[in-house]
Amino acid sequence: MSELLDQAEVDALLAAVDGGDVASETPANTRIFSRTQRGGEPQADLEIRTYDFKRPERVSKDQMRALENLHDGFARNFGAGLSGFLRTIIEVKVANIEQMTFSEFTHSLPNPTCFNLLSADALEGNMCLEISPLIIYPVIDRLLGGSNADLFIPQRPLTAIELRLVNKILDRAMIALRDAWANILPVNFSLDETESNPQLVQIVPPNEVIVLISFEITMGEMRGIMNLCIPFNTIEPLAGKLSANTWSNYTQKQTDRRQTLNLESGISSAGVEMVVYLAETRWTAAELTNLEVGDVIVTENDQHLPLQVCI
Repeated sequence: MSELLDQAEVDALLAAVDGGDVASETPANTRIFSRTQRGGEPQADLEIRTYDFKRPERVSKDQMRALENLHDGFARNFGAGLSGFLRTIIEVKVANIEQMTFSEFTHSLPNPTCFNLLSADALEGNMCLEISPLIIYPVIDRLLGGSNADLFIPQRPLTAIELRLVNKILDRAMIALRDAWANILPVNFSLDETESNPQLVQIVPPNEVIVLISFEITMGEMRGIMNLCIPFNTIEPLAGKLSANTWSNYTQKQTDRRQTLNLESGISSAGVEMVVYLAETRWTAAELTNLEVGDVIVTENDQHLPLQVCI
């Protein structure tokens, strides 16, 4: 800093750099991220992606796949439990899984709806299980002996009697959730509260990231959506267990010797049908009608070959 440049020298130096007489200190392989290059032409090969600071992707794709596989098993078990309870075929499958903020989730729900808060003894915070009125009222109608023919979907909150019936559905959902989450963490779910207006429930701040898992429930001609909302702070302590590599280890269970013995004992006492084929041959209808006692039937099988036994 012993020598200082005056304004004329600074202007001359800048003019020399712009004219190419003096090389700049920027390396040749450095990429300048601007909308235009130094020559004024746009950079056509530069890919620019928008980033929304309101919706950060806090759950990795690997963890999202693990959650999808986990709740795919929940959907199958829940559908089987509902089918036995309602005495009809109920199909439940994962329709979509995505990340969003809690405010976006609550604003996307109808009002009124069946909005339930679930808590788990081994997890922090609450989960939300929302069941669409398009499927919850047909289920209630089925439980009360209806046929769902020309069923009217009322735009009102559930009554006390309907809530009692819905609790039976939620009990089976929580049992299926417990069995699905047992592969990662032993946990028991319980119902804390049921609300009809989702805007009145704030389990996390509005901008908090949640994982939304949507299930499609089909009962005959009736279809509806069930949403499971899992806040990020609930699954954050389990981030290390929610990966594709560890998930494969969790799903591989050891063979239970008691189940093997029960299966063997059950099969050993089961009745089966056994048929023995002596031989095969081809006849005409005339030869069959002319068959008499004492006739000899010649077959294509050798008399020393073993017989065919079918069980």
